[in-house]
Amino acid sequence: MLTLRTLQPGDEELLESFLLQHTDTSMFLRSNWREVGLIDRGARFQGTYIAAIADETIIAVAAHYWNGMVIVQAPVYLAEVVQAVVAQSQRTISGIAGPAAQVAATKAALGLIDRPTQIDESEILFSLELRDLQIPSDLALGKVQCRLPNLEELDLLIEWSAAYNIEALGETETPDLRPACRRLLEAYQANAKHWVLIAGNIPVAYSAFNAYLPDIVQIGGVWTPPLLRGKGYAKSVVAGSLLAAQAQGVKRAILFTQSKNQAAQAAYRGIGFRPTGEEFGLVIFNDITT
Repeated sequence: MLTLRTLQPGDEELLESFLLQHTDTSMFLRSNWREVGLIDRGARFQGTYIAAIADETIIAVAAHYWNGMVIVQAPVYLAEVVQAVVAQSQRTISGIAGPAAQVAATKAALGLIDRPTQIDESEILFSLELRDLQIPSDLALGKVQCRLPNLEELDLLIEWSAAYNIEALGETETPDLRPACRRLLEAYQANAKHWVLIAGNIPVAYSAFNAYLPDIVQIGGVWTPPLLRGKGYAKSVVAGSLLAAQAQGVKRAILFTQSKNQAAQAAYRGIGFRPTGEEFGLVIFNDITT
């Protein structure tokens, strides 16, 4: 018999057992619940989780997070879990993420097909076993260095983050953009989850982990300022961050990138990433809707 249930503390093992069957497209779900548990008081990383359960086993789940994102892993009963989680959370919907076909189905199930978007992409999913990481020569020879940003560099990185959000995510220049970037970077800094590449004593590129597990990390927010592109800096900053993760016991990395972004794909392939054959869907709405 099928039941829909709001997940609570104590359901972590049940949820993890399901998500492990869909590892590469469940990083946000897995990382978020591990970060803060299955409670929802509106704090960062918290969300409401609704699962479809049959024979005491989760077969679909949707979460509606503190930031308005609906994230799905629902190969069956998708409409049921996404409609239930939005009704339960009573949050606005800022976007949708998950396996590409499920993201498209979620838009339909929530009646959001015609809602204007700033980004609506099916992105290529890449994976890398860190034992196969190819280290760029400039990084290996010490011509560039990858490290945690210094606090005095955060103002520069806020500008970079704003530029990334505008170029890659379709954000617009608003008074709220930089404060939001600051909050994100301060969280990364507090948890040592982002890196800068240094060449000639100045920062030249940036990378972060937007989801982090003991054995696998997900890369996001890679940025090289336009005037510094074409020098291999993106490869080096990502590789440097993965060397740091590997030293902490991480075995694998994944990322997703736009199919039209050939330069990014070339950079990632250049350090060993290969497509998994899956696509990750990402929708961010222009406006905020309930």
